[in-house]
Amino acid sequence: MTNPVLAFVFPGQGSQQIGMLAEAAEAFPEVGATFSQASSVLGYDLWDLCQNGAQEDINLTERTQPLLLTSSVALYRAWQAQGGVTPARMAGHSLGEWSALVCAGVLQFEDAVRLVRERGRLMQEAVPAGEGAMAAVIGLEDQAVEAACASAAEGAVVTAVNYNSPGQVVIAGNATAVERAIEACKSAGAKRALPLPVSAPFHTELMRPAAEKLAPQIEATEFHAPETPVIHNVHAKPESDPAAIKALMVEQIYSPVRWTACVQAMAEAGTQQLVECGPGKVLAGLAKRIDRGLTAHNIETPAQMSEAVKSTAQ
Repeated sequence: MTNPVLAFVFPGQGSQQIGMLAEAAEAFPEVGATFSQASSVLGYDLWDLCQNGAQEDINLTERTQPLLLTSSVALYRAWQAQGGVTPARMAGHSLGEWSALVCAGVLQFEDAVRLVRERGRLMQEAVPAGEGAMAAVIGLEDQAVEAACASAAEGAVVTAVNYNSPGQVVIAGNATAVERAIEACKSAGAKRALPLPVSAPFHTELMRPAAEKLAPQIEATEFHAPETPVIHNVHAKPESDPAAIKALMVEQIYSPVRWTACVQAMAEAGTQQLVECGPGKVLAGLAKRIDRGLTAHNIETPAQMSEAVKSTAQ
């Protein structure tokens, strides 16, 4: 059964923590089964890595991306097994969009694991370590952030890349240009502008080579029309044509994540409840800042899962 006012959202990089989903794995057999499935594709024990590895290991982009995809798909399978209702729409933040596509039936989980491992590797390789940077800007209008980036570029790349919520924008680009843009944002009145612990400038033109290398692999993968509409990062709209979805997933790598617009689009379509399907609670927090009328749930632990299944039942 579909709940017309329910949407699922899937987190991206930054939500990973050593020990995550430990409680869920004890309660839901789907978690262990999904991690085993991913491990057989990756050639290493993904569950052992996320429970017993080092934080710096799971922060490596080519490991982070399969790890978060697997975590989200595992929790969605557990949600279904617990009798949770089907959401009316879905969206994912950056890498999370791949999780949404798997849960919406667009592509097979194993195919997505292969693609996001390669996506992470290519994105990390696109810009040598130390040459790219990202920074969060708090308390400044989108247009003011964009203007600060334009003035700070000086022939290099620095642009707004994640429109996370009103007054919270992430910028990225060449490291020196990002440093100049941080100062420009502070001068323009930002409450805070601080570097993020990320070495690659995701969602900028500097990622276009990675997108071009990944494109043939995406093209060779079987995609289907979504069973549940997915709101895409690039233009904050749903798409039903598999070929168009493939093109969007290539474009997404070097285009801004229009998260505020994605959540607003879901609210305008009738969404009143959100479930964040993955580790952490970043997206639940952003949702409330974007639209105070939204109720947000997390399902990382068995207690949260039980409460959310009940709260969203028709």
